[in-house]
Amino acid sequence: MTTLNLHTALISTMVIVSAADREMTDRELFTIGEIVRTLPVFADYEEEHLPDDAATCVDMLNGDQKLEEIIGKIRAVLPKKIYDTAYALACDVAVSDGQLSQEELRMLEMLRHGLDVDRLTAAAIERGSAVRYARI
Repeated sequence: MTTLNLHTALISTMVIVSAADREMTDRELFTIGEIVRTLPVFADYEEEHLPDDAATCVDMLNGDQKLEEIIGKIRAVLPKKIYDTAYALACDVAVSDGQLSQEELRMLEMLRHGLDVDRLTAAAIERGSAVRYARI
């Protein structure tokens, strides 16, 4: 049974969205790395653990745990005040490669419900992600 901490829970939100369509693109992986390197919520995270922590999440996805159980684990370790942050990170990864699949949209919906992100807040977060990752 995998135990998550604050950072691995946040990484897991990004990985499950990236892996939702069975293809983790280079752009999505790059975005996860950039997020971990630059955002204050990861200030005390040791970046060299990222590949192993991401692989642990992939192992959970490939195992016998249901998505709802994984989201429940994520929720259990995150402070309520950063549920929106976790959702925002997932949205950023989902839109980073310019392709938003139905599977990714469904995963975002599951995360939104699992993390109790209200619809208005979610819409604002989604719009912000879309604007930040817009392509010309």
